[in-house]
Amino acid sequence: MPIPEDVTGDEIDKDVKQELQSLPKTLAEDVARNLVMVARLIDEDPEGAYGYSRVALRLASRVAAVREAAGFAAYANQKYSEALAEFRAARRMTGTVELWPVMADCERGLGRPEKALDMAGAPEVHKLDKAGQVEMRLVAAGARRDMGQLDAAIVTLQSSELASNSVQPWTARLRYAYADALLAVGRRDEAREWFAKAVEADRDGSTDASDRLAELDGVEFVDALDEDEHEDEHEGKGEDKGEHEGENGTADEPADAAPQEDGDKD
Repeated sequence: MPIPEDVTGDEIDKDVKQELQSLPKTLAEDVARNLVMVARLIDEDPEGAYGYSRVALRLASRVAAVREAAGFAAYANQKYSEALAEFRAARRMTGTVELWPVMADCERGLGRPEKALDMAGAPEVHKLDKAGQVEMRLVAAGARRDMGQLDAAIVTLQSSELASNSVQPWTARLRYAYADALLAVGRRDEAREWFAKAVEADRDGSTDASDRLAELDGVEFVDALDEDEHEDEHEGKGEDKGEHEGENGTADEPADAAPQEDGDKD
């Protein structure tokens, strides 16, 4: 797959670059450039990212960072079985538990929420950092909802992290999930309150909390482009009407008659 000339491979994380040092120099550079493309495209073009991840995997399948990147690319394309296999491989190579929450979410994607809940109660969770534990809580709540246990999902999300006023990288997503769970059981006023709190914490637009809040408030957004097109169309019709009236000898009517005529039309 083609790679832009401005991608050198030096853009990758320092730890990943260190992993690639086990490869011959030219091969390491090729793998690095493909990994850069995976990171660059995974949000906006997940299919493209997946393609580059397969190239990197073909070149260096024994590098944990490559297996992890391939896992996230597959995950972004909802290829959950493939993603889970790659995450498991990366975990075997590194011995770390960082991928535990996303592995559990793959189980959800495969229609096995019970397995995800089992993983949420496993000893590995205690080895996760705070961000990982919050992510695991989100996955567990999602699994509860998959199983129709809506009230249990709400309880699962109730935590010190949710109650905290400090804003962390996970705060917006946690508040959003809680608001959505509340709305699912009809607790609309509480849901609105938590969507508003999610908006306050969502500094990088990682959720659509503002849209959900507006929806609850009955606010309807109008696309500016559509509105401009509508105005252009209306003006065009007005010009056609004027030309038609001229042809029928009515253009000599008093100037103040036009506004009255439009008012009657409205």
